[in-house]
Amino acid sequence: MDVRIDNLSKSYGNQKAVDSISFDIKSGEIVGFLGPNGAGKTTTMKMLTQYMQPDSGTIWYDNSSSYDVDIRREIGYLPEHNPLYEDMPVMDYLAFSAALQSVPQSEIPSRVIEMVRICGLDIEKHKKIGELSKGYRQRVGLAQAIIHNPKVLILDEPTTGLDPNQIVEIRELIRKLGREKTVILSTHILPEVEATCDRILIINKGKIAADGTVQQLRKQSEGKSLLQVRIDGAPVERIAEGLRLIEGLQKVMLVDTLNKRFEIESNSGEEVNRLVYRTCVQNHWDLLEMIPFETKLEDIFRDLTIN
Repeated sequence: MDVRIDNLSKSYGNQKAVDSISFDIKSGEIVGFLGPNGAGKTTTMKMLTQYMQPDSGTIWYDNSSSYDVDIRREIGYLPEHNPLYEDMPVMDYLAFSAALQSVPQSEIPSRVIEMVRICGLDIEKHKKIGELSKGYRQRVGLAQAIIHNPKVLILDEPTTGLDPNQIVEIRELIRKLGREKTVILSTHILPEVEATCDRILIINKGKIAADGTVQQLRKQSEGKSLLQVRIDGAPVERIAEGLRLIEGLQKVMLVDTLNKRFEIESNSGEEVNRLVYRTCVQNHWDLLEMIPFETKLEDIFRDLTIN
């Protein structure tokens, strides 16, 4: 199911939380929705899930607007603070969730069994939810979000609080679900977005600041040159001071004191390589490494939202 947002706005009193944003999400896409605190991300998510109505603008799901009551059946939602009934066994809770989502009574047992299989809950299915690990609770949350077979899945911070192994498991599950559903994933974990999402939307101060794949966003930042260098022959403070005197460098950051390794950001393109080399020669320093590397998603995010 395609999702289209047309000029969506929402204010709280005199404060505009979302300011005339528009974007499209194609069926089968996994889209990461990023933004700093107070940017309008949570408000937009609430409007997408119909927990909140916009002041103006429209959300379209294929050819139906979000005001259509029937469209709610096509949306699955996993909120950040996953509300689960801890005293209920997993199977009972999923059956209860299916009934709330108007799954026909005759189909509920088979749907519960299918969710247990898809979400990898078989070994925990008879336990009470309160006895489950955080990772399995998130699996239960995902299961309740898709038990009515929605076409759109909205996930708010789905990997918060999980250990690295659990994050990988949930990530794989989201990727699997994304083959059949439109997935909107809100998270503050940038590597998670890069590993999971097909496309990224960044919202800042209520407006869309960027929209594209990771590679497209990197290409927009191509004017910058990023280098990692390792230099010896002087105290680390003296090397840092000398590098910062190079014209055109935007940032010099010490990342490894022991090995005297620095990250350098510049708008000078390939010219920065020559300037760093010349500085080392002039100061009789040993240039041990010079490694160009791709713009980090974290740096792109900061550039778009810091000011």
